[in-house]
Amino acid sequence: MLIKHEIISCERCGKRIECRANNYTRCQCSAVQLSMNEVQYVSELYEGCLCAQCLTDLKEEYRLQLQ
Repeated sequence: MLIKHEIISCERCGKRIECRANNYTRCQCSAVQLSMNEVQYVSELYEGCLCAQCLTDLKEEYRLQLQ
């Protein structure tokens, strides 16, 4: 049985992404490794799914705030 993944828009940039929340290790967002502090930072700004590029950008934004 083929499981169809949901096509959604990134909450930050609007890019169409394939959400694989039911198979997280194969989802595009799993390519971005975030620390607990980075996860908290992102979750304070956004509630929905984000594309890997936006997660990378937010990770860098968080890092720059610490300087």
